[in-house]
Amino acid sequence: MKHSEFVKHINHYYPLSEETIKDLLDICTEEYYHKNDLLLESGSMARYYYFLKSGLIGYYTVDEQGNNIYKIFFEENTFVASTAAIIRNEPSDFNIIALEDCSVIQYPAKAYRELLEEHHDLALFHLHYLEKNWVVKKEPLEVSLKYETAKKRYLQLLDDASLYNRLKQHHIASYLGITPTQLSRIKKEVQGDKYH
Repeated sequence: MKHSEFVKHINHYYPLSEETIKDLLDICTEEYYHKNDLLLESGSMARYYYFLKSGLIGYYTVDEQGNNIYKIFFEENTFVASTAAIIRNEPSDFNIIALEDCSVIQYPAKAYRELLEEHHDLALFHLHYLEKNWVVKKEPLEVSLKYETAKKRYLQLLDDASLYNRLKQHHIASYLGITPTQLSRIKKEVQGDKYH
């Protein structure tokens, strides 16, 4: 079946009928983005939802000093969008960038939102997905951003070895909200902790 991973991941949240799957796949296209291509530029309207088939995607914003501040990273088999911008129908505050060559399934937000009105099962998938990923996962992330030290957050990132090994050092430093020099210091400390 075309886009079977995509459908499998949707069904993991809520099973869709054959008719709903057909209508959804009708609005999907497969697109390819090269490393460093922007899928969405800050200040632009968010017109698409994406399902990442292969590659690595990052969300970042730019601070007053012109530094890229990474908020979150996405690996294969995840859904990616500037959800808040789509819901508010306002320009996105974030850039969405391909950190590696990426293959995505792309579907227009407007057509997708019309399908949500038509198909109850798709609306339930959307609800379950948002609850799990934007409420349950996001809350601890926001608490950690506010209260945990960069070292503790670095250790959490280190636990996610597959993601950690794909990120460049400047992405990690930016995500932790520290300079590359501070990151080197934390890495040395962590290495030192291992051997004590």
